[in-house]
Amino acid sequence: MKKIVVGMGTCGLSAGAQAVKDRLAALAETHPEAATVGITGCIGMCYREPLVEIREGDVRVIYGGVDPRRAEEIFQRHVLDGEILEEHVIWMRDANGVESGSEMDFLRHQRRIVLRNCGCIDPESIAEYEATGGYEALRKALLEMTPEEIVAEVKASGLRGRGGAGFPTGLKWSFAASQPGPVKYVVCNADEGDPGAFMDRSVLEGDPHSVLEGMIVCSRAIGAHAGYIYCRAEYPLAIRRLQIALEAARERGYLGKDILGSGHAFDVKIKQGAGAFVCGEETALFASIEGERGMPRIRPPFPAEKGLWRKPTNNNNVETYANIPWILTNGAKAYAAFGTEKSRGTKVFALAGKVVRGGLAEVPMGMPIRDLVFQVGGGIKEGRAFKAVQMGGPSGGCIPASLGDTTVDFESIPATGAIMGSGGMVVLDDATCMVEIARFFLDFTQAESCGKCTFCRIGTLRMLEILERITRGEGKPEDLDTLRTLAARIKEASLCGLGQTAPNPVLTTMRYFLDEYEAHIYDKKCPAKSCIALVDFVIDPARCTGCTLCAKQCPVGAISGKPKEVHVIDPAVCVRCGKCLSSCNFGAIYKA
Repeated sequence: MKKIVVGMGTCGLSAGAQAVKDRLAALAETHPEAATVGITGCIGMCYREPLVEIREGDVRVIYGGVDPRRAEEIFQRHVLDGEILEEHVIWMRDANGVESGSEMDFLRHQRRIVLRNCGCIDPESIAEYEATGGYEALRKALLEMTPEEIVAEVKASGLRGRGGAGFPTGLKWSFAASQPGPVKYVVCNADEGDPGAFMDRSVLEGDPHSVLEGMIVCSRAIGAHAGYIYCRAEYPLAIRRLQIALEAARERGYLGKDILGSGHAFDVKIKQGAGAFVCGEETALFASIEGERGMPRIRPPFPAEKGLWRKPTNNNNVETYANIPWILTNGAKAYAAFGTEKSRGTKVFALAGKVVRGGLAEVPMGMPIRDLVFQVGGGIKEGRAFKAVQMGGPSGGCIPASLGDTTVDFESIPATGAIMGSGGMVVLDDATCMVEIARFFLDFTQAESCGKCTFCRIGTLRMLEILERITRGEGKPEDLDTLRTLAARIKEASLCGLGQTAPNPVLTTMRYFLDEYEAHIYDKKCPAKSCIALVDFVIDPARCTGCTLCAKQCPVGAISGKPKEVHVIDPAVCVRCGKCLSSCNFGAIYKA
């Protein structure tokens, strides 16, 4: 009997996976001897969703871009007749283990540790997780290792926090473990507020037990008996699957008063956040869990000494905890074999923006940015030129294509002025205005500032006002120095990481794309032809057929001309809404 598996992560559901699953389930009901239908999370190929996989023994075949009609064809020809629809196959592995398919390049360069089960198992089935070796690391940690040995193994692996700061995980655990007292906490930061980032969400949707197992191991290592997963309420599917996983783990004895008969007690609660970006900062996160307004606290004392409810606390993000079971099962040496000398292991990236293959990719630390964009991501959409990547979210920065050989690790990325962040990578092409990119991210951080620090609250607003003026063509030469001065003051005077890093998108774009700022200020032009206030819409007389469609769409009557004759746009009347550009069927209108 074949097994049909439908990708039911958020990306798949948004592309129509529910209708596909429903149709396949209905067909399977009429042929119960032929196949069963199940679900899985995101395998990373978000750009080809909905995905449907057919499994038969060791043979796996994945089809991409499936709609209900194609689902019927797959069921009839593949499931019932045994014929593989090669024209729709994006990845397959035959009985001999040979892999092929149109999307082989996307997977070929990856090394999946955190994403090892995503897209492979049913995230709502603890039995499927156990079948992959799930909870064996916990069994080893509880029954075969001391807390000190667990910490030593994590240290030896070289794992560094994947939430952005890159602090050595084992060292962090040792700080909390060394603190006296019976009350300690393990916290998982699943807030993930960066625009363009969806790594943590996909792991929680596709393999929630790996995160829980990592947290339970941590609790044993530091001597904690209670834990919290802080997940934003905008992730309803992740929260639902976490709740299912928690209930199943309790029933199996992996959570509770006497886990696996070891005498160790630990349980986890979910705290739903309201979407405040500042709650990604751990002390603000603690305040939110405690029922207070999410605002950062002064450090020291650090969380390992006084964290949640002023008790010793260890806080890591989703990806960090998901690494732990693999490390304990395969050994620190095996994990440290990947990556660079100071940045061991792998890193999950959310590829977004102008890249062909947008989705999730897990690669060894040390891969050059250019390889990640072109070998894994498939290059730039529509064949346009690669301009830059924005890394680290609003706290990060823009790295130009000229630095594409920069490797993704905790030493090389900060040297460019950006940060690794949690793994969001927004790919930009030559049609992107870097001044507008800086304005976009500063607008986000300014709105998300908790307001506690004057320079973060007011300084980012002043910087935003300047950037808005520049994109409108009202910038002044002295604005560049003012931006630099404000950025320096904000970095120096802000209490938490949000304020300290808020100027990074501005500083990096000014560092690498100063010519674009100068063009906006001195020439009153946007080189990327992106800032609407600084472009003119022009009709090419060689292409215009006089169809009058653009004139009919213009809301202010800026376009004149007789039918079947060349039309003209009056720039003094034009409000630059772009309706003429989108309505022209002959490519006669362009930005100048």
